[in-house]
Amino acid sequence: VQLQASGGGLVQPGGSLRLSCVASGFTVNRYGIGWFRQAPGKEREGISCIDNRDGSTYYQDSVKGRFTIARDNVKDIVYPQMNSLKPDDTAVYYCAADSSGCSWYTGRQEYWGQGTQVTVSS
Repeated sequence: VQLQASGGGLVQPGGSLRLSCVASGFTVNRYGIGWFRQAPGKEREGISCIDNRDGSTYYQDSVKGRFTIARDNVKDIVYPQMNSLKPDDTAVYYCAADSSGCSWYTGRQEYWGQGTQVTVSS
């Protein structure tokens, strides 16, 4: 059972990236799949999540209107589409699975991906 995050890279301010979180060993629609990020010197923070019960999506104010999260139930992949990226979005991005649904609390998730670096810079 594991999650694998990918899709990070270097992008200019205003650009876009689509990350992927691939689940193996379980189906994503049975877990709330959240995306978290951690910038250097800062705590890990939750930024978006898609709920397992009804597919509801949640966003932190810092990414609302710019990020969109979606789920492919056939391929067991969760995609956050990140648009209008800013230098403040620079961080390592992680996906995590929570059988209880969505939470910004980082101590509740059962599985974590390994992280993918996103750097927004000109």
